[in-house]
Order: sequence, then structure tokens, then C-alpha cells
Amino acid sequence: MYDLLFRHVLRHVPAESAHQAAFALLRAAAGPLPFGRVWAAVRGPVDPVLRTQVMGIDFPGPVGLAAGFDKDAEGVRALARLGFGFVEIGTVTARPQPGNPKPRLFRLPDDHALINRMGFNNEGAENVAARLRALRNGRGEPIVLGVNIGKSKAAPSDQAVDDYVRSATLLGPFADYLVVNVSSPNTPGLRDLQQVSVLEPLLTAVRQAMVTADPTRRVPLLVKITTDLASEDIDAVADLALHLGLDGVIATNTTVSRSGLQTPQPVLEDIGRGGVSGRPLSAPALAIVRRLRERLGPGLPIISVGGIETAQDAYERIRAGACLVQAYTGFIYGGARWPVTLCRELAALLRADGFERIADAVGVDAPS
Repeated sequence: MYDLLFRHVLRHVPAESAHQAAFALLRAAAGPLPFGRVWAAVRGPVDPVLRTQVMGIDFPGPVGLAAGFDKDAEGVRALARLGFGFVEIGTVTARPQPGNPKPRLFRLPDDHALINRMGFNNEGAENVAARLRALRNGRGEPIVLGVNIGKSKAAPSDQAVDDYVRSATLLGPFADYLVVNVSSPNTPGLRDLQQVSVLEPLLTAVRQAMVTADPTRRVPLLVKITTDLASEDIDAVADLALHLGLDGVIATNTTVSRSGLQTPQPVLEDIGRGGVSGRPLSAPALAIVRRLRERLGPGLPIISVGGIETAQDAYERIRAGACLVQAYTGFIYGGARWPVTLCRELAALLRADGFERIADAVGVDAPS
């Protein structure tokens, strides 16, 4: 029903309104426990070849939902029941904020892409923490949950560290892993935080805040970067991740580039600024996985996101060195059955190449 509604109705209304309607439908259909059991039965069991352990966490599958879809943790359980092996919520900021003026989300059907300039619209860390507390204390199957945090727009640059620390302190206790997002193009000055001289004290402070909040529990810490970084800056972030002992790198966020798009230039000019996600990111995101894996060596986990549409896309990223993959735009265009279909096809690709577990395929195409 969702797929028919998406293809014949939701695609013809404004993108953000369609997203809100589709998400509400998914929460109603898969969120309540009786309906959730039906979704689980239809989905079927997870193929054992897809199970993996990364960062000390047991993932039922390697395909996750990227941050941006569920900013306020309103439908985590429903989304997990669709077949995602993990769900990353956010981006959440310390202060509630409405985001940028609408319209701020646009489809590029010719490119199987989106442009967004949402601006980290969310209810704020304190409100999201309350919702996560209820989720963790409620009934239901376990969910691997990532929490993505960003800088409040109202926080000046010299208060950025304190802003991230507040979010980490409030949200870290409920996260299986925490992501510091310094790569969205839609918050002024945010990408400047990717400079190693600024990023190092930020990540150090966030990690210390999480230790202070709960000394008995170690929450893996990752940083999310953009495909728009120069090669030497990618190398610098990789070196910093190793130096600080981070638990992983997520690559990549949206791009401000409009290179190679099939959408007519007048349409792009009418849309204006924002980050592109979807199919146009596929090649550059794969290239960054390869570069990161070569720089990081075999040990540090990479989560690849950007342009994942098919099982072959996911498999290429894994063979290039990604331990896990995430999607957002592929799910938007693919519909509610997309996660299950992709995972079944990915399992078939792994078995066809003789792999008994997904971990054995990670990095097999990377330079030795």
C-alpha cells in the first residue's frame, strides 16, 4: 500500500510534505506492536551471512538508515522493522530549531537525487533524549541506534564545542554509537569544523563528556565528513581519527557540487543552494571509501553513505572497505520494501562469491 501511495500520490506533492505523510504512514503501519509483528513476518528472518560485528556492536544487517530521515527519533522502531540493520537519528542539535525557511527539500527525478537545505530542523537534544529514554525502556525487539549530533545555528563558533558537548551528554547514554556531524552544507560555518586544528579539540571534548556522563559504558564515537573535502583534507581527517582513537568514519554527507546532473540548469537555478544526495554521489562516495581504507589501514571501521540504490552499490562499498552502508535517498525512491529487497540481493551476491559472512568481504578489493 505504501509503495502504491508513494509512486502515484506522494511523488506529486511537495517533497517535504510527502516525506512527512509517508513517515506518518510508516509509523502507523509498523510502529504499534501488533502491526510490527506482521511486518516482521512479511520481512522474514535475516540471512545469517549479513550479520556482523562492528565497533563491538552486533548488527543484524549491514544496511542502515542514514541520519536525516528521522530527525527526532519519532519512528525508530517502525523503521527498524522495515529491514534496516540499524537506524541513525538526527541530526540533533543542543537547542531546538526550526531549520531553514520552506521550501527546503526538492526532488531531482532525472538524477534519482534530492537537494535539501533543511538546516538541522529538530526538537533539540533534551526533547529527543526524552523520546529515546522511552524507546529504550519500552517493549520490543532490540534496535541498533546511532545518534547524529550537529551544531546549533544560534551557537557562535567559539561556543561550538560546548554546544556539541551538551548534545553528547544528553543523548550519548541512549546511543549505540554517536556521530559528530561537521559536514552539512546547510549550517553556516559548520564545514569549517572539518579543519583538523578545530576538529581535534571538538572530538576530544565530546569523548570526554561521554566518559564523564557514564564511566561504566563506552559509546563508540565517529565523525561524518563530506565528499567535498580535498584529498589532503580527507587524509588529514583519517590521520586524526587514528591519532585520537576514534571508532570510525562516516563518509559521506551531501555535496554542494552540481557537476554532471541531468536536471536542466534552469531548474537547478530555481531551486538554489543545498546539498545533493542520491545517485550523483555514488562514484565520489565510493572513491572516498577507497581512499580512506588505504589511509586508515584494515582496522578502523568505515560506514559508507551516498548513492546506495542497489545491492551491487552496497556490495562495491563493502568490497572497497566499508564495514557498513547507509541509505536515505535510495529508500525515498525505492519505497517501503526497498530495505528487505536490497538485503536479500546483497546476501545472494555474497554467497555467489563464496563468502560465509559479510566481514570476510570487507576490503577484499582494497590495495593490500
